[in-house]
Amino acid sequence: MKSCLVVDDSKVIRKVARHILETLHFVVDEAEDGREALSRCEANMPDVVLLDWNMPVMGGMEFLRTLRRADYETQPKVVFCTTENDAAHIRAAIDAGADEYVMKPFDRDTLESKLQIVGVA
Repeated sequence: MKSCLVVDDSKVIRKVARHILETLHFVVDEAEDGREALSRCEANMPDVVLLDWNMPVMGGMEFLRTLRRADYETQPKVVFCTTENDAAHIRAAIDAGADEYVMKPFDRDTLESKLQIVGVA
């Protein structure tokens, strides 16, 4: 079964994402910020990370850059999931190593299509 780490400071978003991902047959783990997410990745690298942009402690961009610079045996696909929707944010995310981008609020069909695009659904 594929695994997904949902990284978002909103408990509601994590709960909604977990529900959708579990219906898509993912094993789901959660983190409240980028620092916690890095610890989770070091312990058990997921197949995909659903990543928020704006979080306390360590934001999504800092997490992504740190993850991509690290010398892990495998790297997960990263799907940014955020309200930041202008072209500059999207370009910055892709340049930093994001594989795909989904806007909040999202639904099951949208998330499933993004996961198919990155090859994990």
